[in-house]
Amino acid sequence: MRHGKKINHLGRQTAHRKAMLANMACSLIEHKRINTTVAKAKALKQFVEPMITKSKTDTTHNRRIVMAKLRQTHVVAELFRDVAPKIGDRPGGYTRIIKLGNRLGDNADMAMIELVDYNEIYNAGKAPKKTTRRSRRGGSKAAATAPAATETKASNEEE
Repeated sequence: MRHGKKINHLGRQTAHRKAMLANMACSLIEHKRINTTVAKAKALKQFVEPMITKSKTDTTHNRRIVMAKLRQTHVVAELFRDVAPKIGDRPGGYTRIIKLGNRLGDNADMAMIELVDYNEIYNAGKAPKKTTRRSRRGGSKAAATAPAATETKASNEEE
């Protein structure tokens, strides 16, 4: 029975799994996208996203926490210097997993995991998303602006 086992062990001992995820996270930060199996991509997503969140606030303590997991100074420097400012306004969901099909040799499910803000193909056609928040105090903004728009239309038709 799997009671209380929340992480995928990926068929490896603990030290091997931590080293593998650290190396994959370094490759992801360095190259912005990597190809791997779906199971490893899902495990990597859970591993790397908290570190990207830590990198949004550049303090010595956060650098030490990330360094303890990644173990490569140039990758940690790149994460805090380049990646963090680009994803600073995003509230989460820094990576995307795209399934690629099966590998020829052993028929394993393959996937590409990438940093979301670094894909120009997906972001090219989309305009920046407008953030709208609902107000607890009054009615919605759309209801307030709708009569004004109809009034201007009517005044243009009269002229």
